[in-house]
Amino acid sequence: MGEKLNVGIIGAGRIGRLHAEHLSFRIPEAGILAISDIVIEAARHCAEDFDIPQAVKDHRVIMENSDIEAVIICSSTDTHARMIEEAAEAGKHIFCEKPIALDLGSIDKALDKVAVAGVKLQVGFNRRFDPNFRRIRELITEGKIGTPHILRIVSRDPGPPPIEYIKVSGGIFLDMMIHDFDMARYLIGSEVKEIYTAAGVMVDPAIGQAGDLDTAIVTLKFDSGVLGTIDNSRKSAYGYDQRVEVFGSGGMAQAANNTPTRTTLSNAQSVQEDLPLFFFVERYREAYIIEMKEFIRCILKDETPSVTGTDGRIPVVMGKAAGLSYDENRPVKLSEIS
Repeated sequence: MGEKLNVGIIGAGRIGRLHAEHLSFRIPEAGILAISDIVIEAARHCAEDFDIPQAVKDHRVIMENSDIEAVIICSSTDTHARMIEEAAEAGKHIFCEKPIALDLGSIDKALDKVAVAGVKLQVGFNRRFDPNFRRIRELITEGKIGTPHILRIVSRDPGPPPIEYIKVSGGIFLDMMIHDFDMARYLIGSEVKEIYTAAGVMVDPAIGQAGDLDTAIVTLKFDSGVLGTIDNSRKSAYGYDQRVEVFGSGGMAQAANNTPTRTTLSNAQSVQEDLPLFFFVERYREAYIIEMKEFIRCILKDETPSVTGTDGRIPVVMGKAAGLSYDENRPVKLSEIS
């Protein structure tokens, strides 16, 4: 492998544009040769904005280009598994946004193709690369809080996505909370064995009519004995709420919200500080860059990505367990799903 990696991007929506910007302007070890989107105007705009030489409608043009060594899959969720299979068959390394698929059969088939082809696969759980959360993980592994006892993850969006998106997203557990399931495994360094869910529709009745939930609390029991909670809401009045706390026998580690500035105004009337950064693009910008740098480095240096296909599969199992727990109003062991 040379000193620079040639990549192609599939999907020119919000996340595709984000990766294109970072690869073009912030990661000199990569060069984008082409971008595709079923909406050709989106691909063309992205190509113009980020100096990408080719914009196409058919992603197969990227798969068939022998100069392209890796693909960045940012298309709709229902295409991910198929794109992974095609890329593996073409001998290309793969970065794919979460989730790999909404059903385990499709995930397993895609991962088998990757294994047979011997290419690298990294799944886009960007929050692992956030410096705040990485520091929490370091403090835990260094024993700074003793033996972990309790994990708390708060993840609340500033507003719900469009109803049309919700209908095809896989629902709150496989679309939104899936990031928190991955974060729980990452921080504690242990697998979850049982999940119990309490949830409802408190933000918008239309979300319930679309067959989804918008507010949920999930409790986790880890193999290691740690207890955890995750709470999600599709609408937070004060903005994008992303917090983590791990309590242990010797202390506690916390990560608060990121804000535009760290200033506080205090006077006789109130104490004021900035609201959290607006949404995931702003909040996790640095994490997205670090994540993509790792993918490029792992290919150039022949290393294994830290977020593998297995790491992409397990949170889907957790999401399905959470959904079953809600449906049947009982704790669900992950062994029932996988």
